[in-house]
Amino acid sequence: MDTEMVPTLIAIGGTVSGIAVGWAGRARTIKQDTVSEATKDATLQADMAYLKRGIDDMRVKMDIHAQRYDALAEMAIRMDESIKSAHKRIDKLEGTG
Repeated sequence: MDTEMVPTLIAIGGTVSGIAVGWAGRARTIKQDTVSEATKDATLQADMAYLKRGIDDMRVKMDIHAQRYDALAEMAIRMDESIKSAHKRIDKLEGTG
């Protein structure tokens, strides 16, 4: 083998090994990026599900409060009518008494 050929073969070997190592590193980086993105997406979806449950809980509570408010409003109307009726009866009693 020629002595001039040895450095050329070493250079070719180094180049090929550099390409192989670079390619392997790139593949590993892509795999890590994919895992990282999947983790971020899963976390985001879990957070969104948590927020949706919280909003649904608040809606249920708001509906309950609305029902209570309506019941109190009806009770206030009935009490007002009862008070008016009582005042009329008192006025009649005072007028005759």
